[in-house]
Amino acid sequence: MIRFSGGIIMTADDNPSKTGRCLCGAVGYEILGPVQMTAICHCRNCQRQSGTAYSVIAGILRSDYRQTGETRIFHDTGDSGRRVERHFCGGCGSPILSIIEPLPEMLFIKAGTLDDSTELQPAVEVYCDSAMPYVPLVPGTQKFPKSNV
Repeated sequence: MIRFSGGIIMTADDNPSKTGRCLCGAVGYEILGPVQMTAICHCRNCQRQSGTAYSVIAGILRSDYRQTGETRIFHDTGDSGRRVERHFCGGCGSPILSIIEPLPEMLFIKAGTLDDSTELQPAVEVYCDSAMPYVPLVPGTQKFPKSNV
């Protein structure tokens, strides 16, 4: 388990090699190392980007990521005023990953784009104060009302 200042808890998984892609297949990727952490984000921008109640993200080291195909980037600003880069497929619109200013060495992969996400278990939920009231929070996760970084 790895702990960062600000309270992010990271746990490495046992199966380091993972692959994923967008809906149309124009963007594909391989993750060469372990997923460092899995989280659920309930922020309004993730709700808007995903079109649903929250976003499940898998944090990996940037150096462990290999991509084929081009993504487009939407430059977003979090409620902290910090920059968020949201990468998505320009063809089908699938969100692929986010890069957040406080953790530039990490990439946050959208878990739904993984070919197999069954091993992921969220450990943290952030922006719980903007969670949709009809979606229960996951038992056993560490919960934060806003961001923990």
